[in-house]
Amino acid sequence: MSNTISSNNTTNAFFAQAAVSFAVALVAVTVGVIFLPVSGWVRGFLSIGVLYTVTSAFTLAKCVRDRQQETQLISRVDQARMEKYLAEHDPLKQP
Repeated sequence: MSNTISSNNTTNAFFAQAAVSFAVALVAVTVGVIFLPVSGWVRGFLSIGVLYTVTSAFTLAKCVRDRQQETQLISRVDQARMEKYLAEHDPLKQP
């Protein structure tokens, strides 16, 4: 039985796509806010809103990842217990 916990690693292409997509979206929103025909107060409010949304998205993603890893670990422990029980069980043994 191995002591390592395998994780679902993403490919480099998927990681690059996600990073580029995030960068393009952030730049597009930033440019949109900068070129809006409104006063500085409105631009500031929208900028803070975008910043809050981005940081909240990162926090939510971290919480979802942590919960998923916790579930995988509990599942792994339960699986190890079942394997141990099955390995120790002898169906031909007389009670």
